[in-house]
Amino acid sequence: MQHRILFSPLAVGIILLGSCSINRMAINAISNALTGEGSSTVFTGEEDPELVGNALPFAIKMYESLLAANPHHEGLILTTGSLFVMYANAFVQEPAQILPRNEYAERDRQYVRAKKFYLRGGAILYSGLNKKYPGFSTASGPDQLAGYLEKMKKEDVPFLYWTAAGFLSAYSLNPFDLELGRKVPELRAYIDRAYALDPDFNQGALDEFYLLFYASMPEGMGGNKSLVDTYFKRAWEKSGGRSPGPYIAYAEAVCIPAQDYDTFKAYLELALAIDPDADPANRLVTILSQRKARYLLEEAENFFLDAETDMDWDAVIQEAP
Repeated sequence: MQHRILFSPLAVGIILLGSCSINRMAINAISNALTGEGSSTVFTGEEDPELVGNALPFAIKMYESLLAANPHHEGLILTTGSLFVMYANAFVQEPAQILPRNEYAERDRQYVRAKKFYLRGGAILYSGLNKKYPGFSTASGPDQLAGYLEKMKKEDVPFLYWTAAGFLSAYSLNPFDLELGRKVPELRAYIDRAYALDPDFNQGALDEFYLLFYASMPEGMGGNKSLVDTYFKRAWEKSGGRSPGPYIAYAEAVCIPAQDYDTFKAYLELALAIDPDADPANRLVTILSQRKARYLLEEAENFFLDAETDMDWDAVIQEAP
């Protein structure tokens, strides 16, 4: 998931001078510089996950401070909201998932934190859609919602995607949250509209979403396992085979429930065989995804009755296609 961010000494000044009267033009100039198309991939292109994980909390608070001073700037709303969602996933939920099994209390505590961050990010992004399309948040029923979604354009796809990702990720951590559960059909409608507007968004991110959605949701909430392979293939093709995401998503969402260890192992080996430098802009995402793939393989005996986990990792990386 590519997300472009550029640090500037002026941005730090927003925090230091928060109580001062800052010229509106200056605030807009900083906002544009931090969220513009030409911004550097200083986070997603990084090769050291710990460096990014330690820096992100400051970055998020910096963007929140700037957003408070410029609350209608679409780029700031998108960046701030999506950073909360990404941080919750990559640096709170995922590390919690790989904690030793006896640290269940700490895992639960981190899941609670992750859910709160997902909801904060989703709420910021949702407010952005409502600012651009007044009345969107009060739409009642599928027909009214469809009317608002029909007005949206390709430029709104990142908002639709990250809003849905935030709220659905929060729901995945607690499927007994009835309020979020009732929101699932609406969030699915966001993704459907995003796909209609830009099916190639973020190198197959929407196809990977559908893969997980159709595989994980019960049929009564839109799940449809017959469509999973179609979206896996599309996600793989649109990523150019340079993203481990589709392989890992399929291994986790499809192979584990089906107890298909052979495909699980094969797909995770393929994920590990991808060179992070093949897509420099998303190097960090690849490294983090491969970290998860290694964990899943190492812990396969906890997911499968017939797993064989004694393997040579150097051979896996060298021999995988």
